[in-house]
Amino acid sequence: MKYDVIIIGAGPGGIFAAYELLKERADLKIAVFEAGNELSKRHCPIDGDKIKSCINCKSCSIMKGFGGAGAFSDGKYNITNDFGGTLYQYIGKKAALELMKYVDEINLAFGGEGTKLYSTAGSKFKTLCIQHDLHLLDASVRHLGTDINYIVLENLYKHLSGKVDFYFNTPVESVKIIDGGYEITANGLAYTSVDCIISVGRSGSKWMEKVCAELEIPTKSNRVDIGVRVELPASVFAHLTDELYESKILYRTEKYGDKVRTFCMNPKGAVVSENTNGIVTVNGHSYENPEKQTENTNFALLVAKHFSEPFKDSNGYGESIAKLSNMLGGGVIVQRFGDLIRGKRSTPDRIAEAFITPTLNATPGDLSLVLPKRILDGIIEMLYALDKVAPGTTNDDTLLYGVEVKFYNMEVEVDENLESRHKGLYIIGDGSGITHSLSHASASGVYVARKIANT
Repeated sequence: MKYDVIIIGAGPGGIFAAYELLKERADLKIAVFEAGNELSKRHCPIDGDKIKSCINCKSCSIMKGFGGAGAFSDGKYNITNDFGGTLYQYIGKKAALELMKYVDEINLAFGGEGTKLYSTAGSKFKTLCIQHDLHLLDASVRHLGTDINYIVLENLYKHLSGKVDFYFNTPVESVKIIDGGYEITANGLAYTSVDCIISVGRSGSKWMEKVCAELEIPTKSNRVDIGVRVELPASVFAHLTDELYESKILYRTEKYGDKVRTFCMNPKGAVVSENTNGIVTVNGHSYENPEKQTENTNFALLVAKHFSEPFKDSNGYGESIAKLSNMLGGGVIVQRFGDLIRGKRSTPDRIAEAFITPTLNATPGDLSLVLPKRILDGIIEMLYALDKVAPGTTNDDTLLYGVEVKFYNMEVEVDENLESRHKGLYIIGDGSGITHSLSHASASGVYVARKIANT
C-alpha cells in the first residue's frame, strides 16, 4: 500500500498529527499503525476480584492502543514550558505555548467542554512553598479526568475513522529508506510513504533505539525518574488541589542536593498498576465524575537520575529496580510511612488497621529493600518538607507504593522541524525523548503536520 504519510503510533502525538494533516490537506492519503488495540477494545483484565495483579498480556491495554499510555491517565494537559519536555528549545517558547493552547481548544471541541482550567498564576501557595524551600512551578492545567479524556478520544477517533487508515494490533517491524520516501514492514507486509512520522511513546523506547541504530540517527543518553506513589486522605492536600488541582513542587535535598519533585497529582483518585515492556510499575488516575471519585489523593515523588559516561543505559537502571520490586512483591509493593521510618516491613494486618483504605491491591512489604538509599533518603526528606505546607503528609498511615519509574527515551537528534537527518522522517512525542507530557506530545504532532502540509 502506498501512502503520502505514514504515522507510527496512535498516542497523542500521532492522533494530533493525523488530525491536523486531515484539516490542512484532506487530499493526503494517511495511515496510522498502532501496536495495541482500538480504544473500545482496550480493557485491562485486572478486576480486583478474580484477577488481582498483572498477567502480562501480549499487548498491555493500559500502555498501548489508540490514545497511547495517556488514554487511561487522568487527562491532565499542562500548558507550560516549565515542565513536560523541551519542545520549546526546538520551536520556540511562544510557538510551543500557542500549540498547547490550540490542542486545548480541540479537546474542548471534542467533548472536554465544561472541564476546569486551573492556574498557579497569583497563587498564595507559591509564597507558602518558597518559605519552606519548596518551589511551585508555573502552569495552567486543563483537567479532563480519565472519564472525559476517554470521551474526547472516542470523538477524535470517530472524526478520523474512515478518512485515515488505521492498522491496530500491527506493530511496525522495520523502517527503511527508499527512493522517494520510506518503507515500513508490519505483520510481514510492506507499506510505503513519502513522509513518515514516528510517535511511539515511552513504551516504544527499545524499538526506537533499534530504529535509530539501523538508520544511523544520533541519540544521546537521557534520564530516568525513580520514586514512589504517595496516597493519603484527600483532605490533607485539599487546600492545594481545590485551587490548583495539580501542584508541581520541586525540592532540592539538604543531604545530597538531589532534586525531588511531585508528579501526576490525582485528587480523589485511585492508584493503578501499569505494565511497561513486561515490568509492573505504579501510576495514578482520577475522574471528573464525582461518583467515581475516592476519599484519597495520590501523587508521585520522583528523583531524577542523570548518568554520565561510560554508562548509557538509564532505562535499564530503572528497569532493574522495578524488577526487584516485582520479584519481592509479585508486582507493586505498598508500605506505611510509619513502618518505613521505623525500619519495619508493612504487613497485611498493619495495612488493614490503617486509617486509610488503599485504592490498589498491592503487596505489603519493605521499600528499603528495593529503592537505593540515596533515592529513598531524598523521598523521605521531601515528605517532611511537604508536611510543612500540607500537615498530615507524614502521618504514620500515609501509604507509599513502589516503584514508580518514568522511563524516557534516548533523546533523538532532530532539527527545528523535528525532522531527523533523513528528509521526511519526523520523530515526535515522548518517543523522541523531547516531550514528556500529553500537551507537549500533542503539540509536537500538530507542529510536524503543519510542516508537512505546507511543504
